[in-house]
Amino acid sequence: MSILHTTTITLIAGLALLIMGAEVLVRGAARLSSALGVSPLIVGLTVVAYGTSSAELAACARSAVLGQNGLAIGIVVGSNIFNVLFVLGVSALIIPLTVTKRVIRLDVPIMIAVSVLLYLLALDGAISRWDGLLLFAGVVAYTLFTVLGARHERSQSWVTEVPAASAIEQPSSRRYSVITQVVFIAIGLVMLVIGARWFVSGAVSLAESLGVSETVIGLTIVAAGTSLPEAATSIVAALRRKPEIAVGNIVGSNIANVLLVMGVTGLVAPQGVAVSVSALNFDMPVMIAVAASCLPVFFLGGRIERWEGGLYLGYYFAFVLFLILEAGHHKALPAFAAVMAFFVLPLTVITYIILTARRGRRKKAFPQGLT
Repeated sequence: MSILHTTTITLIAGLALLIMGAEVLVRGAARLSSALGVSPLIVGLTVVAYGTSSAELAACARSAVLGQNGLAIGIVVGSNIFNVLFVLGVSALIIPLTVTKRVIRLDVPIMIAVSVLLYLLALDGAISRWDGLLLFAGVVAYTLFTVLGARHERSQSWVTEVPAASAIEQPSSRRYSVITQVVFIAIGLVMLVIGARWFVSGAVSLAESLGVSETVIGLTIVAAGTSLPEAATSIVAALRRKPEIAVGNIVGSNIANVLLVMGVTGLVAPQGVAVSVSALNFDMPVMIAVAASCLPVFFLGGRIERWEGGLYLGYYFAFVLFLILEAGHHKALPAFAAVMAFFVLPLTVITYIILTARRGRRKKAFPQGLT
């Protein structure tokens, strides 16, 4: 069997595992939320988000143990940018994504805040163990807050929806259902991780056989590799008409990447996590800007429209193109940067100002709350 055939089989097998794993995970998450009596958003923000961030956690922890801790910041920052611009963009193109009040008022501001916090902690050139401890304490606090909120939500639904006659039988069946769905979620996560590894391996081999440079491969395929579980999960959730899981997975994963992944990596890295000057000057500010862009997009109308998803996707490809031009020291880089800075970005801001005014007038004419 030729190398090309082997590569193709690996690529197809990885993609198949990604799709099947995401399907199993989304179904399990939806049923778990029903069994627990909480919204799918809560499960998406915690169980699904933390699970899909396990690839980033494994990669960053491994790099720290091997003394390559400088890679960790690139993995986390690149993953967060990919999650919002690419994954959210593709998901919104499939179906307009409804955004709840909780995401707008709580989770997105937290995502922005932890992104800024990571940047501030990195200003001295490294994420130390004390910084890692602070970040890890943050994920513990966020998880407890979300779980307590879920318990309150479940108690409210239990009082209003569960008949008194079933009070004895319901807990046993519910516990069995919860365990079953947790098993399904675990199986889905394992399939996602293995599928992502196979897919990236096959994609890299195929790109190399086609003569694509190592730099381009690293900036595209490898950089997106750890985010494939998030991508597959959110895209399948959008296809299954589960927008809460799709959005919750993205926002929750970005929070987990900063607090959990960087927190644990900072704790296990003997000399701390090194942060390069280029990451401080460009990559991390882009991550913060991308996170901040979610707030007005989510706030306007309470959902992400298809054209907004297309806009996110376009910005992701522009970001990748910029990285490729910069890595190759291409002479077109200054012109490209000027077009983005003085034409594309201002045009986007003007467009959103106009749309904000129009939607504001429409809300006054037809008042309605966010879902």
